[in-house]
Amino acid sequence: MTPPNEPYPLDRKHLSVVTLREEGDEKTFWMAATIDQRLAAIETNREIVYGYDPFTERLQRVLEITQLTRL
Repeated sequence: MTPPNEPYPLDRKHLSVVTLREEGDEKTFWMAATIDQRLAAIETNREIVYGYDPFTERLQRVLEITQLTRL
């Protein structure tokens, strides 16, 4: 059973382990996918690897106050 805090469960029924020398059908699959599907998959992988925090998804604004010096 998948833990409740794991948003991307791994379906082990469709998992296969092969050597790097074996050709698979992944290239055919991804070439048939639309650009939107490919980008969604990349975003999903990014979230899995780096995590997702809605509070840090935007760039932080940095404000620095300095004194004006006259020459």
